[in-house]
Amino acid sequence: MDLPEFFTLNNGERVPVIGLGTFQGDNGNSMVKAAVKLALKMGYRHIDGANAYGNEKEIGAAIKESGIPRDEIYVTSKLAQTWHDPTEVERALDLSLRDMQLDYVDLYLMHFPHAYKAGEDNKTIRHPSGNGKPVIDYGLSRRYPDTWKAMERLVDLGKARSIGLSNFNILKTKRILEVARIIPAVNQVEIHPYLPQQELFEFSSEHNILLMAHQPLGGRPVQLVRGHPEQPFPTDDPKIKDIAARCGMTPAQVCLSWAVQRGIPAVPKSVQEGHMKQNLQLKRLPEECFAVVDRLSFERGPIRFLDPSRHLGFDIFDEENDQPVANSAPWDQY
Repeated sequence: MDLPEFFTLNNGERVPVIGLGTFQGDNGNSMVKAAVKLALKMGYRHIDGANAYGNEKEIGAAIKESGIPRDEIYVTSKLAQTWHDPTEVERALDLSLRDMQLDYVDLYLMHFPHAYKAGEDNKTIRHPSGNGKPVIDYGLSRRYPDTWKAMERLVDLGKARSIGLSNFNILKTKRILEVARIIPAVNQVEIHPYLPQQELFEFSSEHNILLMAHQPLGGRPVQLVRGHPEQPFPTDDPKIKDIAARCGMTPAQVCLSWAVQRGIPAVPKSVQEGHMKQNLQLKRLPEECFAVVDRLSFERGPIRFLDPSRHLGFDIFDEENDQPVANSAPWDQY
């Protein structure tokens, strides 16, 4: 049995099982346009972007120059943490649409549940101590359900075909569901064999929310929010390498096939032609191999490579308390 090419969202829209992630982190955006053009030429039909990545102009230029009809490309963008004010949400998407030269996005996600105070041009205000930390807007960081309600209007206006969440845990998703007129179509979170997010997956499935995997190979977030930098990635795991050799696959293909086989689309990032091509060439893992990958996180404990808690002063993934609880960060006494 082959793996599917698409997953269907709760509103009937379809998303390709593999997309191209465009977050370049510390590497800069110089290669984004060429990578997107190459990906589209190869057959990618989902381009995953975000305002915070700072490369939506490059994405838009690549889409335009590809010559591929707009309705054949699934485009995702994300609301940055500086645009959580409900009165600013539409303007945020308008700017992304302008930069990408598009009339609508297929999917618009709230990038994170927390909000930053914004200054000129909606840039993040940094802590006056000079430590590089963002100044948190604690009020808006708790009012993310109001931000969601503003996002619902984007669907009404036809500017977003679907809306969803990113980096939301169960606790915060429940708060969205309490007020939602439109149920989130997607929650894009870190998922890979070392962090399968099984409880979140089951909860999301119960509410017809599709989990989507960012960092499906482990990934390297920017240094400020990188967790467990000393830990190897799943693609370096001896058991995954063994399965790859036995199945005639690369370790990355094993990780991606495992995710899709669970019912989870993924958006791996790459600018290397060979890797981009391999990431599209997936196949179903034999059940015994799938089970081995599925057990890895239980054998070594879960590993989260995206951990902004030290950068923010609170843990957005806390399932006991809806963070932030306090109104100041530990370093505010400077």
